[in-house]
Amino acid sequence: MDRVKGINKFFITLIMGMIIGMIIGSLTVTIFVSYKIDEYYQRLNVYYTLLEEKDLKLNKLEESINKNRYILKDINIKLENINDEIDEIELIKHIKEKYINLIGKEVKDIDINIISEIVDNRIMKFEENSYKLQVKKVLLSDILEIYIEVKDMK
Repeated sequence: MDRVKGINKFFITLIMGMIIGMIIGSLTVTIFVSYKIDEYYQRLNVYYTLLEEKDLKLNKLEESINKNRYILKDINIKLENINDEIDEIELIKHIKEKYINLIGKEVKDIDINIISEIVDNRIMKFEENSYKLQVKKVLLSDILEIYIEVKDMK
C-alpha cells in the first residue's frame, strides 16, 4: 500500500511540474513576443513620422516649383454597372496602367480626346468574364477623373 501511495505522489508531482513548466514557458514566450511587438510598433511609428515629414517637404517643394504650372497629380477611375468587386479592382488596376505615364505632365499638354479613346470600346477579359468599356465622361484638372460604363459580355 505504501508503494501505491509513493507512485501516486510521484505522478501528481510529475503532472504538477509539467503544468507549472507549461505556465512558466507560456508566460516567458508571451513576454518575449509582446516585447518584440512593442519594438516593431515603435519602429513603425518612427517610419510613419518620417513619411509624413517627407510628404510635407515634397508638397512644399511642389508648391514652390509649380506655382505657374498645372501638373497632373493623380488618376481616379469610376466604374458604373459592375457587380463583382474583385473584377472591379482588376479593371481599375489595368485601366490605371494605361494612363500612369500621364502623371507629372502639364495639364495643358494632355489631349483629352486621346485620353478617352485609350479605353473607349475596349474589351477586357478576366478568367471567365469579359467586359466592354465605354467612356462616359472625362474630367481633367490636377486629377484626371474618368467615368466608365462597364457592360458584361456574357
